[in-house]
Amino acid sequence: MPKKTEPLPLSEGEKKELRELLKHGVLPARTVVRALALLRLADGLAAPQVAAMLELTGQGVRQIAQRYQEGGLEAAVYEGQRPGKRPALSATQTQKVIALACSPPPAGQARWSVRLLAAEACKRKLVPGVGREVIRIALQAHDLKPWREKNVVRPATG
Repeated sequence: MPKKTEPLPLSEGEKKELRELLKHGVLPARTVVRALALLRLADGLAAPQVAAMLELTGQGVRQIAQRYQEGGLEAAVYEGQRPGKRPALSATQTQKVIALACSPPPAGQARWSVRLLAAEACKRKLVPGVGREVIRIALQAHDLKPWREKNVVRPATG
């Protein structure tokens, strides 16, 4: 005989808040699915039944219920802030690369290329081994295009 499941103890105010949330505008799909899962669990459905209805796993539904019990409605429905990836270059390293891009190109070169900048920055140990894409993004953020000599500011010689 299957085990009888206890409904999730959502208050009437929380149920109303979830229904209102689902009625209004465009929401991220994850938010909608979590809200629906909470409402179905509050109606007394078991986690596997809710999972089948919403095309989730039973464990996923149980995790939503657990987040509700630990942190309330806000924690269960909405996602927390994600840490994201650390920048490849620090602010100091970026400034050193930009200073290098604004300096005269090496002998035998008419202008700096992104590949040449990446190789020279690693050679001078301004930055640890980084690729050309990291250098390109750093220059792009400062609106520099050293391969177009007219955009680079250099001191007058002579």
